[in-house]
Amino acid sequence: MAYTPPFTREDFGDDFLWGITISAFQNEGAAEHDGKGASIWDVFTSRKGKIKDKSHARVACDFYNRYTQDILLAKLMGFTVFRFSISWARIMPTGTGAVNPAGLAYYHRIIDACLELGLEPFITLYHWDLPQSLEAKGGWCHRGTVFAFAEYVSVCAREYGNKVKNWIVLNEPFGFTALGYMLGVHAPGKFGLSYFLPAVHHVVLAQAEGGRVIREEVSGANVGTTFSCSQIIPYTRNEQDMRAARRADALFNRMFIEPSLGMGYPVDDFPLLKRIERRYALWRDWDKLPFNFDFIGVQNYFPLVVRHNAFMPVLKVTEVKAKYRNVPMTSLGWEISGEGMYHIIRQFAAYPGVKKLIVTESGAAFNDMLENGQINDTDRISYFQEYIGAVLKAKKEGVPVDGYFAWTLTDNFEWAEGYRARFGLVHVNFETQQRIIKASGYWFRKLLNGI
Repeated sequence: MAYTPPFTREDFGDDFLWGITISAFQNEGAAEHDGKGASIWDVFTSRKGKIKDKSHARVACDFYNRYTQDILLAKLMGFTVFRFSISWARIMPTGTGAVNPAGLAYYHRIIDACLELGLEPFITLYHWDLPQSLEAKGGWCHRGTVFAFAEYVSVCAREYGNKVKNWIVLNEPFGFTALGYMLGVHAPGKFGLSYFLPAVHHVVLAQAEGGRVIREEVSGANVGTTFSCSQIIPYTRNEQDMRAARRADALFNRMFIEPSLGMGYPVDDFPLLKRIERRYALWRDWDKLPFNFDFIGVQNYFPLVVRHNAFMPVLKVTEVKAKYRNVPMTSLGWEISGEGMYHIIRQFAAYPGVKKLIVTESGAAFNDMLENGQINDTDRISYFQEYIGAVLKAKKEGVPVDGYFAWTLTDNFEWAEGYRARFGLVHVNFETQQRIIKASGYWFRKLLNGI
């Protein structure tokens, strides 16, 4: 399984960050251990029919107990950054008020393990697992969650700020608002604009407020936040499809970053967002939306090809799926396109207020086959070669992209897909918790360590 990368680590420069990413709910397990409170995903996974393989994440990868082994695997593969998220409900079981000492101690152990191995910890403060106690009060639809989030961020910053300087406020706000508060297919399972629009506005407020708290509490902090993003491609060049692509771009790519840059919501291309201004925003909010982030995390998996559809409510856009276009795709039906990665990096870097970019997630799910104790995932290797090559192309052209973090370390609980979608560089047997490094993991070791 000796696959030689088509580029070298030196091509990216000495300061380029090479990271691996996990999240608390998808990896930790220990759902009710050591004083942890329930999150919206604990509740959502307990509902019949919500997870495609009928699974749950009460154990997941058992990272809670096996973190030392897994962090060692990250080191073995040559990564220098370990990005993980903190479970809000493990720190503050009811979302506000009382702090759980066992939860605080657990993340100290993770941070210390990273530092002892020479891995730079990047903490994500919110990766989708809102405490259920806050959801019972309205969740992200309720303005009070913004204040609760600031309280939680302050606790984390004061507790870990002397050890950790790299902070990510939110993971993919469009993802958890659209899927959880608009379409209802993710936690908390709410459906409709009356949930989605206030959730969007309160999340944008929390995004900036979290940044301000870290800046105030942590000396020398490097503060960022992450956005899911996709190149939007009109199916044809007719005017209707072109307008549809602009609406989709405003929704999928621009809705969260532009307010953070002081540009407001992209209402010109997506007028529906004016409802936020009329119904959910207070006059004093507009000064609170922007924050001067040190970096922006881009998380790109696939481009979106769209066309106008007059029968689709609100957006009037339909995706033309990859399976109908005869293009390479992953086991989830996501198009594989390094060109899409290149395009979206350039699009986000073009904002005057963006100082630098880090690709904070990128990866692919395939139907890995375990044969003779090995997984020869050549399709995943080809994916990483294409996407990392696109990052290198942008970097050589002067785009300030300063890192690439692979998703993900181990196969894990992939939200509504359950355990069917395997993204890991390390295979996990979820019955025995055995770990096996895949060929793609050894490919990264060749790239990053030369062995």
